[in-house]
Amino acid sequence: MSSTSTSCSSSLPPPQKFILPDLVSHCTFDIRISRHRKQITSETKRWLFHSNNLMGQKRESYHGLKAGLLTAMCYPKAGCPQLRVCNDFLTYLFHLDNLSDDMDKRGTKTTADVVLNTLYHPHSYTSPARVSKMTKDYWRRLIQTASPGTQQRFIETFDFFFQSVTEQARDRQAGMIPDLESYIALRRDTSGCKTSFVLIEYAYNLDIPDEVMDHPLIGSLGEAANDLVTWSNDLFSYNVEQSKGDTHNMIPVVMNEQGLDLQAAVDFVGELCRQSIDRFNDDRAQLPSWGPEIDRDVAIYVQGLADWIVGSLHWSFESERYFGKTGREVKKSRVVNLLSRRRWYVILSLCSFAAQLIDDDDS
Repeated sequence: MSSTSTSCSSSLPPPQKFILPDLVSHCTFDIRISRHRKQITSETKRWLFHSNNLMGQKRESYHGLKAGLLTAMCYPKAGCPQLRVCNDFLTYLFHLDNLSDDMDKRGTKTTADVVLNTLYHPHSYTSPARVSKMTKDYWRRLIQTASPGTQQRFIETFDFFFQSVTEQARDRQAGMIPDLESYIALRRDTSGCKTSFVLIEYAYNLDIPDEVMDHPLIGSLGEAANDLVTWSNDLFSYNVEQSKGDTHNMIPVVMNEQGLDLQAAVDFVGELCRQSIDRFNDDRAQLPSWGPEIDRDVAIYVQGLADWIVGSLHWSFESERYFGKTGREVKKSRVVNLLSRRRWYVILSLCSFAAQLIDDDDS
């Protein structure tokens, strides 16, 4: 990492662009895409738009997201019914804030209460909220074939997801940038990857014993895949997030903790991403044997993690979520031109700063 020693300098003008690390070349896994992509995309669209669940610009963002492509790349050999549930869940996860806006709520906690009560108590808990109805619908279909262990891991990891995003919301509200170690631990849950990886078990009708899923190497493989998907996402989403003043991203965390400039921080995170791919390959080569039947299921699960690594990398440039309609161009050049800070975020920041000055004067 030749540029990670570069420190921030207040005398330099603010950067206008940065260069992404070449993670695509470093990831040599084959890209596989499900033949059911168009069908599940169409069916999920009808499910999501039913009863006007999404309106206006929210509908437009759905089309640019291309969640069906992500699902088709991450669960490429799943049967169509299972792939549809996976696509419903991933699409629902991306739009969770929008699907919850009909509730009288204060932040993520109420959304979490509704979703988790729907999962933990599917037969006794009722709520008129859209997000509850949609949760109950995909959960009803998932439990028809998911093993008890898969069901338990799904709920537990989704619970961790909500706990972590609630903590993240508190940090954002307080304007706090965490240290790198704390950020990594939190980000592994806020990403939603853990629950998405449980869906690998569901998608391929796997019934891997708990003691195997709890093996340190299986855990390490999942962590390496999570880290690559999550940290590369921080690289790809940084431009949009910095334009909104959002600092819950590894790049500003590294800049703040290590005093690096933007490009040096990008290079630093890129090297961590490369190391996570290498770590995944090293762990995969060391897997022990649990017997022919379990080994087969483990191999399918680990291949599913590899599909997530390579699929998420390539999807990020096909989706309009991070680079608008210039994703393929950015994929070739790796140059990202920085967006200007949105005016209302600048005004909001100035107001917050003025309020802090008033508070300091009063004290």
